[in-house]
Amino acid sequence: MDFPVIKGASYILAHTPDFIPFGSNQVFAKKAEDHEYLSELKQKLRPFKDVVAYPANQCFIGNLTPEQLDNTAKPWYQNAMADAERFGRFGEIMPQEEFFALLKHSDVFDLVKLTPEFIEQANNSLSRHPLLSHVVLDEKAAMDTGEMHALVEAHHAEPLTMNGELVGCVKQAHDQDENLSAHIILENLSVKASGVLAALHLKQQGMDLAKVDYIIECSEEACGDINQRGGGNFAKSIGELAGCEAATGSDLRGFCAAPAHAIVHAAALVKSGVFKNVMVVAGGAVAKLAMNGRDHLKKDVPVLEDALAGFATIISENDGVSPIVNTDIVGRHTIGTGSSPQAVVTSLVSAPLKRVGMSIPEVDRFSTEMQNAEITKPAGAGDVPEANYKMIAALAVKEGHLERKQLMEFVKQHGIPGYALTQGHIPSGVPYLGHGRDAILNGDINNFMVVGKGSLFLGRMTNQFDGISTLIEKNRGIAKDTGFDGTEARTLVAEAMKDVAERLLEKAEQKAEQE
Repeated sequence: MDFPVIKGASYILAHTPDFIPFGSNQVFAKKAEDHEYLSELKQKLRPFKDVVAYPANQCFIGNLTPEQLDNTAKPWYQNAMADAERFGRFGEIMPQEEFFALLKHSDVFDLVKLTPEFIEQANNSLSRHPLLSHVVLDEKAAMDTGEMHALVEAHHAEPLTMNGELVGCVKQAHDQDENLSAHIILENLSVKASGVLAALHLKQQGMDLAKVDYIIECSEEACGDINQRGGGNFAKSIGELAGCEAATGSDLRGFCAAPAHAIVHAAALVKSGVFKNVMVVAGGAVAKLAMNGRDHLKKDVPVLEDALAGFATIISENDGVSPIVNTDIVGRHTIGTGSSPQAVVTSLVSAPLKRVGMSIPEVDRFSTEMQNAEITKPAGAGDVPEANYKMIAALAVKEGHLERKQLMEFVKQHGIPGYALTQGHIPSGVPYLGHGRDAILNGDINNFMVVGKGSLFLGRMTNQFDGISTLIEKNRGIAKDTGFDGTEARTLVAEAMKDVAERLLEKAEQKAEQE
């Protein structure tokens, strides 16, 4: 009964419109000399104020609940939130100028160069940031624009521009190793910088990062060189700048499902007693910027995939208050499961619940693939979260726990509107950790299920699907080192077991009545 808990969760966005050309689709377009597309895309970029005022982004950083977002007029990009703030309960939306500065701060090999003028401007901005006021970029490490232009033109560096003006560059780390090219270094430093920002925002929620003793980084990028292309380690590099001096760590990769895998791994490490406080963190994916840009242009939709996203959470020993990660309820897509939608949902949702005597309707909320439908619908992918909820509801109907006429009511009551950017791993189950934790602590819900899914075929190694899930529940008040004596602890356990027995008895009676 002594499960690990979710101590908090943070979410950040870094607005990077001038990184749009580095997105994979734009890289392909540039090689194909599709200048028309690249020019049209540039015209549809949003200013920072619109990115901040976008309701889905405000929900991501905690200034709107998913319920409030669901009641906001659509399309959201035409219904900006009045007086929107860049800082939220869970994190922030960072402007590009500050992110370039954070990129430089994250660089320990002097691969990021900035102009003297930009450094002065950036230092002034950072001095006012609640988490980065201690960061001062060294003006002695500046580079003049002439030298930068020469590096960029020789393909030895990628440009950093602001409003069309060159303000810096990211240099290659090796002249022959493609894994250390300027483009890959830019991608990797972006993962690190956005991950650091997400980790730092846990401090805003009262968490002491000095007490973190293990870090799991779970983004979709992988750093290394020609001898170990995905060797890592983002985890320790992020922890180094975030102040996790007592921590070690490693990277976990699983395409889109990696964050859900990481939550289960972290919970297992804590429950086993190997570590007391594990931070799960992920930075953003440059390759996914404007991933659906062509389809958005065709439908006259602004470029909504214009920011890097990051998240972090800390899983710790039971404190008697925070929601628990119930490691007895873990769904898994096994090698023998198959890839049909019904088989996937059965393995990830129904099967783990059945093992403990629960039914699908007993889960208050499902957090699945939380992609923003305003991004996916114009691209022909539909409303991904809603499709998942319908499949879950259909399975509940099939199992006799829901009437067919209740299907859409189930979707409304147990689903969550998608509000995450299509950054691959970021939407996969974890966006609701912060809101769900609050909802449990406020007494609005008792539990929610995190469902991560992934597409392993992307690596061309297997056609296998992937997925893992777990249930986050209200804490029953059983914790280590709480001062309870043995009698009190036994009483709590007895009460918890009685509750389970009553629930099973009630189900048996309902089944008997139906028969």
